[in-house]
Amino acid sequence: MSAKTVAAPDKAREKEATEAFEDIISVFCSTTDKEDMKALFDDLFTSSEVNDMINRWLLMMDLYKGKPQREIAESRKLSLCKITRGSKMLKKEDGFMHRLLSGRFDDHLHI
Repeated sequence: MSAKTVAAPDKAREKEATEAFEDIISVFCSTTDKEDMKALFDDLFTSSEVNDMINRWLLMMDLYKGKPQREIAESRKLSLCKITRGSKMLKKEDGFMHRLLSGRFDDHLHI
């Protein structure tokens, strides 16, 4: 069996996954009604997956507001590894999360 034969299915799966991701993003972007978005999340994600997103969101806000990582780990029951990843994301000043939270909180918190 040649390397090309083995690689072809992986490339096809990668292409399919890329197209599916783009399609998901398009659906999210086109869903402007809050109740429709809630229904989409309910259909697409498990309760555990939604809870993971909520925890990630709260973690990012805690970090942005300057809450110490160990305090976040204890209060949110999250690993320091997850918190460190979030911290690295926020250090990218041109990153989306940094810009998003800056727009939401900087005027109010004087960060």
